[in-house]
Amino acid sequence: MNIDMIRAAALRLEGNVVRTPLLSSPGLDAIAGRRVLVKAEALQVTGSFKGRGGWSAISALPEDVRQRGVIAYSSGNHAQGVARAAQAHGISAVIIMPSDAPQAKIEGTKALGAEVVLYDRATEDREAIGDKLATERGLTLIKPYDDPQVIAGQGTTGLEIAAQAADLGVTQADVLVCCGGGGLTSGIALALEADAPGMRVRPVEPQGFDDATRSLISGRIEKNATTSGSICDAILTQCPGNITFPILQKLCGPGIIVTDDEAKQAMIAAFRHLNLVLEPGGAVGLAAALFHGSEVEGDTVIAVASGGNVDAALYATVLAGAK
Repeated sequence: MNIDMIRAAALRLEGNVVRTPLLSSPGLDAIAGRRVLVKAEALQVTGSFKGRGGWSAISALPEDVRQRGVIAYSSGNHAQGVARAAQAHGISAVIIMPSDAPQAKIEGTKALGAEVVLYDRATEDREAIGDKLATERGLTLIKPYDDPQVIAGQGTTGLEIAAQAADLGVTQADVLVCCGGGGLTSGIALALEADAPGMRVRPVEPQGFDDATRSLISGRIEKNATTSGSICDAILTQCPGNITFPILQKLCGPGIIVTDDEAKQAMIAAFRHLNLVLEPGGAVGLAAALFHGSEVEGDTVIAVASGGNVDAALYATVLAGAK
């Protein structure tokens, strides 16, 4: 993995994904006690940053390999990113999704033409299911985070952050990134190392699913005991990837852990102050900016709002609980 791969991915993505805005609000600044800039990846194609990685990976495949089709496993955002890219390239896509994934994500993936295979994340191994189907059908597996071309695609978010922040006169900041397996976090860290070395990436995770935070402390890959039990479904992974973790270890600052309630309050704040819809897992970076200020350095903080694919019923319940 290197910056050249990210720059090459940016060229392939041009015209095929959105250059999402870097938003701000005096209301958010007041809550955080410092300037808050929000990279609104919830406005990305398919509603999350995963649209970048899916397009990057599929567009990088040799034509003969690509035509045989692709397979992916995901709770929903990677699923939709891969499905959209596959549909645009005129190829088939099989997506393995947990049966408890938000219905909006399952239906969104099907609407993009993908074949959806459901599994029980508590009792079944999605990687084993994926390997079996890939072998049987000759499909190429597009991993959700531990894939160089996926990381390269996600890293284009960091190129945009560096350029947009520089336009605002910001060259130093903690950049708070929602972290599951580490694809977005490591990609942004690589991009900022090259284009904004004064910035420091901080992985942000839900309480009880702090594998990246613990791994950075111990110096080895740590695993979560389970991959269910938090409202932040989009970032509930077992552990950092074998590719992503060394990048996190080299380039990132300490992780930050937020509660489900803080994620909900960040969703409310994003709606109230930015008119921005966030899903819980996509709101943890903003939650860290707003409610963990003592763990952040500098006068300005950048939070990546990584996704907005939330079930309407859950979203209504969260907003109804606004304080």
